[in-house]
Amino acid sequence: MENEEQIIERNWFERFVLWCMNLILKPAGKKLEGQAADGFLQFVKFALVGVTNTVISYFINAGTLYVLGAFDLFPNTDIYIGNTVAFILSVLWAYMLSNKFVFVEDENKEKRVWWKTLLKTYAAYAFTGLGLSNLISYVGVNIFHLSKYIPPIINLFISVPINFILNKFWAYRQKKGDDDEPETEPA
Repeated sequence: MENEEQIIERNWFERFVLWCMNLILKPAGKKLEGQAADGFLQFVKFALVGVTNTVISYFINAGTLYVLGAFDLFPNTDIYIGNTVAFILSVLWAYMLSNKFVFVEDENKEKRVWWKTLLKTYAAYAFTGLGLSNLISYVGVNIFHLSKYIPPIINLFISVPINFILNKFWAYRQKKGDDDEPETEPA
């Protein structure tokens, strides 16, 4: 059971989320506590940042497609331009929110260098946000003849879990502080 100090440190949202999850787990005789609760809350926060990021990304993508279409610019490559513009701006948004609310810097560990973390965040999202998104757009539009507004939604179901893992264990990872032994690098 979590001690009083840990419970008091949690804000109302975190307490509510844990209460709901523990209500769901109660029939199985399980309860989220300690590190499991912390990890679950981190994923929930990442998912919420992802929801805002998704909305922003989609509207930037759709807006770019609309503007390019209105001026009849780049008709054969507009879907790729929309994906790219949405990627650049939405990853910046995700970085700012994730850095503040999800992967909060641990003061007991080595301080992050903001621009390195930002570059790693872009790299982490590049595979799913550009490569996978463009591949899904190409296949969806040119092979399955879907509306060009649908593939970005399909991409989300694949990219969210991949992005969480890449961000948590690579982009926002902190090495232990100078007083501690160095953290081993993942293989």
